[in-house]
Amino acid sequence: MEKSFNLSGRQPLSKVCLDRGLTDFKSVFNYVKQLPYGRTTNRSDYRQVLKELKGTCSTKHALLKAIAIENGIDDIQLYLGVFEMNARNTPKIKTVLKEYKLDYIPEAHCYLKLNGEILDITFNNDYTPSFENTLIYEVAIEPEQIGDYKVDFHKSFLKTWIKNENLRISFNQLWKIREACILAISE
Repeated sequence: MEKSFNLSGRQPLSKVCLDRGLTDFKSVFNYVKQLPYGRTTNRSDYRQVLKELKGTCSTKHALLKAIAIENGIDDIQLYLGVFEMNARNTPKIKTVLKEYKLDYIPEAHCYLKLNGEILDITFNNDYTPSFENTLIYEVAIEPEQIGDYKVDFHKSFLKTWIKNENLRISFNQLWKIREACILAISE
């Protein structure tokens, strides 16, 4: 992360960060990046990342975008993308896909963009699925859209994909397969 700016102590999220000794955006970015991958108790509330010290692609990136907004920075954008999650770009799901005879599953993923460059801090280690080459769709969103909006969008996308691909699988079954993939990533 090359962009940085000092945090204002007048805004709630920035104040929490300042109280932890994180004085600029780069330090917050690196702090959130090192937090483990995991769903918070409320997957729609990105503020939980600072309370529970973990997060997903949605909560981690939405938190950073919200801090940028608090500080009047508008060139850091939050994106919702859909990519072909497969055994090549996400090796931990290979067994799940093989069991259900799927080459890939469309996965909704949140990330940041700065000057057209994707910034993805979902995982706190060197394991970061490479999704850019299989990106099917992307749209800029606001932090408040990581909950119901993201889930509804993803479900609608999967239903259309099942129909377009003439798959002999129900949406409910596909969603269970997707959840098994997420569990495999989390381990």
